[in-house]
Amino acid sequence: MLDIKFIRENKDLIMMGAAKKRLKFDVEELIKADDKRKELLALTEAKRAEQNMVSSKLPQMTNVEEKHALLADMKILKESLQKEEEELKEVMKTWQILMLSVPNIPDMSVPEGEDDSQNVEISTWGEVPKFDFQVKDHIQLMEALDLADFEKGTKVAGFRGYFLKNEGALLELALFQFVTDEFIKKGDYVPMIVPSLVRREALLGTGILPQGEDDVYKTQDGDYLAGTAEVATMSYFGDTVIDKKDLPKKVIAFSPCFRREAGSYSKDVKGAYRVHEFYKFEQVIVCEASHETSVKLHEELRENSEKLLQILGLPYRVVINCGGDLGLGQVKKYDIEAWSPAAGKYRETHSCSYFHDFQCRRLNIRYKDDEGKMRIAHSLNNTALAMPRVLIQLLENNQQADGTVKIPEVLQKYMGGKTIITPKTK
Repeated sequence: MLDIKFIRENKDLIMMGAAKKRLKFDVEELIKADDKRKELLALTEAKRAEQNMVSSKLPQMTNVEEKHALLADMKILKESLQKEEEELKEVMKTWQILMLSVPNIPDMSVPEGEDDSQNVEISTWGEVPKFDFQVKDHIQLMEALDLADFEKGTKVAGFRGYFLKNEGALLELALFQFVTDEFIKKGDYVPMIVPSLVRREALLGTGILPQGEDDVYKTQDGDYLAGTAEVATMSYFGDTVIDKKDLPKKVIAFSPCFRREAGSYSKDVKGAYRVHEFYKFEQVIVCEASHETSVKLHEELRENSEKLLQILGLPYRVVINCGGDLGLGQVKKYDIEAWSPAAGKYRETHSCSYFHDFQCRRLNIRYKDDEGKMRIAHSLNNTALAMPRVLIQLLENNQQADGTVKIPEVLQKYMGGKTIITPKTK
């Protein structure tokens, strides 16, 4: 959410931002609603003040006729006030919906483009492996090595369900430990295990709702299952005033995640790439309201994730997302994409974004600056590692001609020293 004063003073900038993000938004409709809101607020406040003045005056009145006449006037005033309060309530609903739909303004460095096909590659790392045998995809490898059961996953959990087992399960647990250890070494990221079951306000606060309603699971009690630990972690800081000396707040958060993938029914319907239930480590930062600080920390988050992929030995590239591939609240976003040999292309594993005050304004996360002025904080986030998606790249990039899979050296200590995954003997 942006400040209404900023929106009114920068209408052209808002429209340019919406156009760059390929979003439909009528800023004039919001301005009209805001004008009406302010008009009704002024009217109702004036009439309430008049009511209060008369209420304090009535007990002192001795003339019965004057008192009755004033009471009659107050009855008319009360009816008029009730009508305007009802109108204000409806106008406020419209105003709030429009305010929640205002897109954040992309950074000048964000390239033009319609969708992810027009994202711009800015760097690559690692050698794309060359194989002298027929490459298997992760489904073939997992089934041949008895690492997963997709058939029973679908039977038990429905469409896109899966079971991980044997070294498949152990590899995922090893990745959990690996990520935790790497961030503990840094010393300035607080580890958290956060809820995935959240209230609607948490998703509104992070900007996932109302636009992303179709992709979120909802319970019979009206709560939601979040698709990222960012939601609960940002809400953890909601309605707080943070000491400036304690900024930035850095968190490495873990949670189960749930996504309906409502718009992706024809994509990756088999295997572990696009599933409804998964686990993820998310980096979340709340910092002071400074563009320079946000940019610096954005690069830090990207570097953190790149380092993890480098240690795992996975080739990858970094792209800057074009305007049409940005969400409502994002100022700028990088995607990190690891190489998938079976697909013959890089596939997204990380999404790294900063939002300026978009989320913190919604969640009321503030701090006092050096002059004692209350400021809305800035926020950022990036995937640290999402599982089982990274298992795809691990298995495919480390497969051998004999059907075995090498275990990356850094993970071997978490798997009892095991160095290779071999087919099970029957």
